[in-house]
Amino acid sequence: PFRRYWELAWRKPLDRTLLDSAASLIEGDHCFRGFAVKNTAPASDDHHCTVLSAAWNDREGGIMFKITANRFLHHMVRFLVGTMLDIASGRRALDALPRLLEASENSTTSPPAPAHGLFLEKVEYPMELYLVNA
Repeated sequence: PFRRYWELAWRKPLDRTLLDSAASLIEGDHCFRGFAVKNTAPASDDHHCTVLSAAWNDREGGIMFKITANRFLHHMVRFLVGTMLDIASGRRALDALPRLLEASENSTTSPPAPAHGLFLEKVEYPMELYLVNA
């Protein structure tokens, strides 16, 4: 099912300005409940994440989405990428993104991007968590 979705999404050219605008809207502290798989976090979890940076970058053969945050929810990045590609291809309006950041669940979010091509580059922890040899 995802293969067909992505073939349809990529038939239309992507509006880079809309991609960049969408990425800037997710920066900051938001509840990402609408961009997470249901029931994968404890009910007491507020689903808040602080996105320090989010940007689409040109690369050979296409574009790449890079995001840095204090934490990620299950499939959060895949849902974000799928939604931003829908916005950039004209399938969804840019003003839908702030409403999705307020959503209490993910039923109105675009389908998640397929996992292939997605990778974790590195994890950084605050220095105070490291043991220091004296």
